[in-house]
Amino acid sequence: MVTKKSRTEVRKNKHLRVRNRLSGTAEKPRLAVFRSNSHMYAQIIDDTVGNTLVSASTMDKEVKSTCGRTDNVEAAAQVGSFIAKRALDKGIKTVVFDRGGFLYAGKVKALAEAAREAGLEF
Repeated sequence: MVTKKSRTEVRKNKHLRVRNRLSGTAEKPRLAVFRSNSHMYAQIIDDTVGNTLVSASTMDKEVKSTCGRTDNVEAAAQVGSFIAKRALDKGIKTVVFDRGGFLYAGKVKALAEAAREAGLEF
């Protein structure tokens, strides 16, 4: 009998394939995105040493206060603008975008576009 893989299994396999192709360096770190049903998370990571340089999520007080709900496209856009602002404050201008195996649509796309508008280049 043929069994269907769960969506999370499929996403994890896609993410592993994407991670084989790209990694963050000190000059061009990786902007990793994760979304759950209720929150969005973004971090800028230097993979050469394994450090998270900057992070933002809908659980942060600053982001949560600006948007009422944390599970919609507007909240994802807020996370994108906050991560870009924090990265620019640390001197990070260019990043490699890692969509985490998620489709580039909806919340992930809103986060990426907001980060680009706020000044990050990828």
